Amino acid sequence: MPAARSASTSATAASTRSASTTTCRSTRPRTGRSRSSSAGERAAKLSDKKGGGSLTAIPVIETQAGDISAYIPTNVISITDGQIFLESDLFNSGIRPAINVGNSVSRVGGSAQVKAMKQVAGRLRLDLAQYRELAAFAQFGSDLDKATQQTLAKGERTTEILKQDQYQPLPVEKQIIIIFAATNGYLDRYPVAECRRYEKELYSFLDARHAALLKQLAEKKDLKGELTDRLKAALAEFAEVFQVKTEEPEAPATAKEETPPAAKVETAAKPAAH
Repeated sequence: MPAARSASTSATAASTRSASTTTCRSTRPRTGRSRSSSAGERAAKLSDKKGGGSLTAIPVIETQAGDISAYIPTNVISITDGQIFLESDLFNSGIRPAINVGNSVSRVGGSAQVKAMKQVAGRLRLDLAQYRELAAFAQFGSDLDKATQQTLAKGERTTEILKQDQYQPLPVEKQIIIIFAATNGYLDRYPVAECRRYEKELYSFLDARHAALLKQLAEKKDLKGELTDRLKAALAEFAEVFQVKTEEPEAPATAKEETPPAAKVETAAKPAAH
């Protein structure tokens, strides 16, 4: 869950080109485009004393009315390996990071993810894109079949747990656990408004009672066999202690007895003393 936030509609892209692409580029004349591509790939080279490697630049582009087919966005996208498209409408509706999963692309794909994240989030992007498409059409009609209702309900809960507070990075093992819970139906029984509280209390519960599970998942970065069974048992145990908050109905107002206004006492003005 990257903690990217922006109030404006933006598109960002970061990349590391393959060696074959870099070799081909180096054989042709140094045009403005190839120079800008190299600058995007290697903003700074680290010395061997510092461990080697390079830093990658992330260009940030503001689009006009969300149009990513304009001249500048298409040129930058063409020389990078993906983009994160941030949408102002999502930001204003409380979805932060405001990432449009339909227009965001990663040509690196899951190669940069740990194995456990690949296992739990394989279809997450497609499911979210499908949910937002259905949510747009659902506004125009109330007769929805059961499968569509389930897709919308699951998408709403998944969107809630993907929200991230500013300056609150999350360890990868906890990301894996909450996505596992959302994609495997552990949140389906709770109202959407309770999902954020479920997430926060789940982390506290795991820190207090299942710290060994978190540590093992962080070390192995793989979710299979006994570790999966332990995670399912921990989520089932948490479901027994997590209580949904219900609003208490307001007590009916009791009628107050009206008291007659106090009688006005008229007093005669005393004659002024001479």
